Amino acid sequence: MCLAAGPTLEFEQRAWRCGHGVVAGVDEAGRGAWAGPLVAAAAIVPRESVARAKLTRALNRAGVRVDDSKQLTASQRETIVDIMDSVGVRYRWVAIDVQEIDRLGVGIANRRALALAAATLPEHVDHLLVDGFPPLEAGCSFEAIVGGDARSLSIALASIVAKVQRDRLMVELDVACPGYSFGVHKGYGTKLHAEALDRLGVSLHHRSSFAPIAARLTRHGQ
Repeated sequence: MCLAAGPTLEFEQRAWRCGHGVVAGVDEAGRGAWAGPLVAAAAIVPRESVARAKLTRALNRAGVRVDDSKQLTASQRETIVDIMDSVGVRYRWVAIDVQEIDRLGVGIANRRALALAAATLPEHVDHLLVDGFPPLEAGCSFEAIVGGDARSLSIALASIVAKVQRDRLMVELDVACPGYSFGVHKGYGTKLHAEALDRLGVSLHHRSSFAPIAARLTRHGQ
């Protein structure tokens, strides 16, 4: 699969040449959000050329291309995950809740989630490709790649899965906890979110360890 000016298989192919049979990419969504879970995902690009060609054809038919999830629309991300399901691309995702994020700190929670996502894949991973932050207790070798979601196809797919699944969770949270518009801003620190906090106060779904939330808790004596 050749994707000009976007994620490629350069890192995966190098790992395969080094003898790593199963190579997975991992990434997260929601690290910087004020509310809601952190979601990490792991994805395996097929090593077999026939399987990769099947993925390429499906993407081409749908008129979408894999990229860093932040460069895609919500509809494009959903389409790509549907295609991954239809052609059998192996992936898994995990969610770390607000309480765990506050207990561990977001950095440790992030790294633990990456390792957990990889560990839940249906086969043992020999080598991980990571976007920046190394996982905790990965159980295999890994390579941390700066800007990996824009450079590695495996990481890009993982970033898309993580974003799609987290967005779905935030839409569900919007229904369960109305008034904060979680389905719109997805828990990030927007003006709309800040206004809702000023109006409604901090909910159980907000990260009390994050400075903007901690400041409101202190100010309002919550």
